[in-house]
Amino acid sequence: MSGDFADRLAHRFADPGLLRQALTHRSLLQGRNRGLASNERLEFVGDRVLGLVIAEWLVERFPGEREGGLGRRLAHLVNQATLAAVARRIGLAEALIVPASEAATGVRKRATVLADACEALIGALYIDGGLDAARDFIRAHWAEEVEAVAEAPRDPKTALQEWAQGRGLALPAYRTVASEGPSHRPRFTVAVTVGEASAEASGVTKREAEKAAAAALLARLEGGA
Repeated sequence: MSGDFADRLAHRFADPGLLRQALTHRSLLQGRNRGLASNERLEFVGDRVLGLVIAEWLVERFPGEREGGLGRRLAHLVNQATLAAVARRIGLAEALIVPASEAATGVRKRATVLADACEALIGALYIDGGLDAARDFIRAHWAEEVEAVAEAPRDPKTALQEWAQGRGLALPAYRTVASEGPSHRPRFTVAVTVGEASAEASGVTKREAEKAAAAALLARLEGGA
């Protein structure tokens, strides 16, 4: 584990093992206990902490906005794309602990892996230093995203549908391409297609995965990629 990465967190871990666990991808471990020793359990905690802190922040930052707008902002700020972007900015990809065989396949660059590890890091900060430690980290690294959107984002599925209709294309088609994980915490991967363009994304529900896929495809289409 990189000491440089630990130094950039502005938090000195009382239990450095928590940070190591947050950075340990499940592919490094074998057998029944890999879900216990990898970052999956910390990711579970971090997901909840991130949602709480962002919700608290949005109510403070946008005192005149209604619940619907706050909800759309929250969904945007905790989605896979935003988490992966934050992870890349803080150098989390390079700090991830993965086997050499997985590193060679580019696992550190995958948005799903980065997003999960970022949530796990938040979980580790919360367990080690309490809500203040997690809040300090989130407010430091999500400020750019919170301030970037003047108006509450539209639902990505609605926005993608409007994009397609505005160009005379068929409505977006969604397809579940994978379902994995235990029954109490499944993970779905969904592909969406508009015309000849497509994108995939994952989520803990099919609806979340569809929204993430729509957001990814819309970003690609509007960016001309």
